[in-house]
Amino acid sequence: MASGRLSRQLEPLRLGRFRLLFFSTLGSSLGTLLAAVALAIDVKDRTDSGLWVGAVLVVETIPTVVVGLTLGPLLDRLQRRRLMIVADLVRVAVFALLPFATTPGQIVALALVAGLGNGFFRNAVYAGVPNLVPEDELPSANSLLQTVENVSWTIGPLLGGILTAAAGPHAAYWINAVSFLVSAVLVSRIPAVKLQSETALSKGHWTDLKDGFVAVFRSRMMLAVLFGWGIALFGSGAINVGEIFLAKNVLDAGDFGYGLLYGSMGLGLVIGSFWSGAIVDRVGVGRAYGSALLVCAAGFGVGALSIGIWMAAACCVVGGFGNGVAIVCNVLLLQRGSTDEMRGRSFTFVMSVTHLLAGAGLLVGGALLPSQGARWLWGLGAVTIGIGAIVGYTLAREPRGSAVPAAEA
Repeated sequence: MASGRLSRQLEPLRLGRFRLLFFSTLGSSLGTLLAAVALAIDVKDRTDSGLWVGAVLVVETIPTVVVGLTLGPLLDRLQRRRLMIVADLVRVAVFALLPFATTPGQIVALALVAGLGNGFFRNAVYAGVPNLVPEDELPSANSLLQTVENVSWTIGPLLGGILTAAAGPHAAYWINAVSFLVSAVLVSRIPAVKLQSETALSKGHWTDLKDGFVAVFRSRMMLAVLFGWGIALFGSGAINVGEIFLAKNVLDAGDFGYGLLYGSMGLGLVIGSFWSGAIVDRVGVGRAYGSALLVCAAGFGVGALSIGIWMAAACCVVGGFGNGVAIVCNVLLLQRGSTDEMRGRSFTFVMSVTHLLAGAGLLVGGALLPSQGARWLWGLGAVTIGIGAIVGYTLAREPRGSAVPAAEA
């Protein structure tokens, strides 16, 4: 029984075109996260300034928001395969130039360009997947891609730290440049039509952008992510702020405890994202989405009451599992909630807004948190995620008698 489910989960990999995208995403994700550590270490060693390190971290994430709020129509108007290849080649150039950067300002500027490439590449991948695989294999395809990203999130920073410590940041930059070059070659072998059924006709950039926003508010599935996931991410942001305080100040587990909680969340994410396709197939995306967010809320809610670091770590695995399933459901809801010609701009808009809400949760959580108040912050974060679960399920649930809701115009 379990072997049959595993076989179905891996079914999309039998398709050569999806297999190429899978390994391209693996290389791109691993390289991005490996380089993130090398960049931070490089800037810290050059400046010993928290301000410059913070600037590097900000420019790695802000471009994703910028792409979603201002440049999303390019994902529909331009050929997605060409856009992905250009994004890879731009990142090759960035990391080939980084060893020759002489000031922290130059490093931050190059990291900003790489961040823009990341924003275009990842969104183009998920906008194109529905054209690569049959509809009934879409949940499994998304879960495989998300698993790759989560595995990269787990091991990429570790490899980046080891490599930078052994050979310096320049070695990491060169290896990263090669990873993006390999990704570009793999993407170039996917027929363009398999990533995009047609390129959208433009009515003018700002009109195209507005049409994407309107499409989101006409689709219950996309609103489920915008509001349900947005609320949940606000709560998750607060939990992330409290994580180190829970480990060190409340549970007296020191740096090891913080690392254990961080790694436990990553483990849960990997397991949840991998099995999410089977869960969606069994209960439907609406039930899977609401249930996953409730599991996430329960994990962190119980974690707030932990009597020791190992109990808290187990709760983080549970919370991470729910989070991993919910993330794949997000992608599936966004893909099914829009037509191909609107998918790129709608997808990036929703993800940009939810990223902003996550940032707001970090800021609000940090402002509210006393040094011994991590339990309360985790509890409030868990309640917020629970509210997101109710909102998300209410909007995402399938009409009675319909297994796969049709995309709404």
